[in-house]
Amino acid sequence: MFKKILWSLIVIIVVIVLYLVAWPVPIDPVAWDAPPNPGYTGAFEVNERLKGVETLPIADNHAPEDIALDSQGRIYAATHEGRIVRLNSDGSNPENWVDTKGRPLGIDFDRKGNLIVADAFRGLLSIAPDGTITELATTAGGVPIRFADDVDVAADGKIYFSDASTKFGAKESGGAYEASLLDINEHGGHGRLLVYDPATDVAKTLLDGLNFANGVAVSHDQNYVLVNETGSYRIIRLWIAGPKKGTSETLIGSLPSFPDNISTGDNGRYWVAFVSPRNPLIDKLAGKPFMRKVIQRMPAFMRPKAVAYGHIIAIDGEGKVLANLQDPDGSYPINTSVTETKDYLYIGSLVAPVLARLKKEKIGLR
Repeated sequence: MFKKILWSLIVIIVVIVLYLVAWPVPIDPVAWDAPPNPGYTGAFEVNERLKGVETLPIADNHAPEDIALDSQGRIYAATHEGRIVRLNSDGSNPENWVDTKGRPLGIDFDRKGNLIVADAFRGLLSIAPDGTITELATTAGGVPIRFADDVDVAADGKIYFSDASTKFGAKESGGAYEASLLDINEHGGHGRLLVYDPATDVAKTLLDGLNFANGVAVSHDQNYVLVNETGSYRIIRLWIAGPKKGTSETLIGSLPSFPDNISTGDNGRYWVAFVSPRNPLIDKLAGKPFMRKVIQRMPAFMRPKAVAYGHIIAIDGEGKVLANLQDPDGSYPINTSVTETKDYLYIGSLVAPVLARLKKEKIGLR
């Protein structure tokens, strides 16, 4: 009897080992060098300035990825359920305004009052004031847009947006979050920054080779575009005007967390939302592709995942940190976006059943 039990255990162990080292997985990890992690020190020193946010209901939805306000001050939020929720300017009366039948992520209004949407499942969309949905772009340069992520409309009407991963589509991978985990674990440079020109009805690639291209913001002077490279913990600047046009550089790197969306704010600010602190295991395995495959074979609950830690920052055009707001307890967790108005900071979340806003005067922000 003992021998039978022993042999059974040996067989089970062998099967588990073979599974962990040989079972096919969708990723083909690439070795890379993770940049130094500054942790929550210096410009990122731990604080509780993000605590005590006001929360606004978003009907029967959750995960308000991004927030935008129209010319009447009404508040719009893109939700996990595929709906765009609209609230009155005072935050009351949430209603399911439009259902994209996809997964809307980044949103921004153009000058005609259309809501431009980066839909992870459908591509780049435009929603007219009457709720009519038009697909603007589903491909760029002949390559399908498989994970439209964030969007910003320039003063000249051109629409800059990100395709987070051309390999791991949000819809095909079971969702935006699931696809992001695959792309970041592989680190294969499948993300790109795109531009859509309404005058030509054509989308093209401006920058590729990015490791999970995420937030997008056109600069205040319209001379460059910022794009968050989530998988590499940095923000890249691509010049679209002037003598440096067509060149790119790192504006700020070695961030302590995974940057999600970025947006223009007041007084030359750019707001960055951090979805989760960096994971030491992910950094440690950056140069070990085989072990990252092993991690991928483990049950989902055992793999690294986003941690509930509230964190947003503001930077200037030189990459200097101007504001650092944190909530270590993650009472409004896993932040995805920041939208600044005259009086408030509206904050998105990957998981929350409400959207949040913080009165600027509460934190002494002008």
